[in-house]
Amino acid sequence: MLRSSRVLALIRSVHTIVYVVMAVSVFAIFYAGVTGASAAWFWIPGQLVAIEVAVFVGNGMKCPMSAMATRHGAVAGHDTFLPERLTRHTLQFFGPLIGVSVVLVLARWWIAANADG
Repeated sequence: MLRSSRVLALIRSVHTIVYVVMAVSVFAIFYAGVTGASAAWFWIPGQLVAIEVAVFVGNGMKCPMSAMATRHGAVAGHDTFLPERLTRHTLQFFGPLIGVSVVLVLARWWIAANADG
């Protein structure tokens, strides 16, 4: 049986990896929206962000991994191995960035679809 400190370290490790992957995914979508880049790679971060949004919405705009870490002894704000000052405003930063990114990508797709006709 794993001790609570090991379980917490495992949760924090996985949460840190998820956080970094999701941040990179959001910035990839933003990059696609700003530059117009489109390729097969876009669908991977797009799907990851869609899943992340569904998870957040389904959990009342709270991260379920933060709750898991807290249940296993994490102090609020220290549920990853990233500095708290970096993760403190995650939802306030990434929420609007996701919205802007999606709008930019959709606008580029709409413009491209209507440029021929």
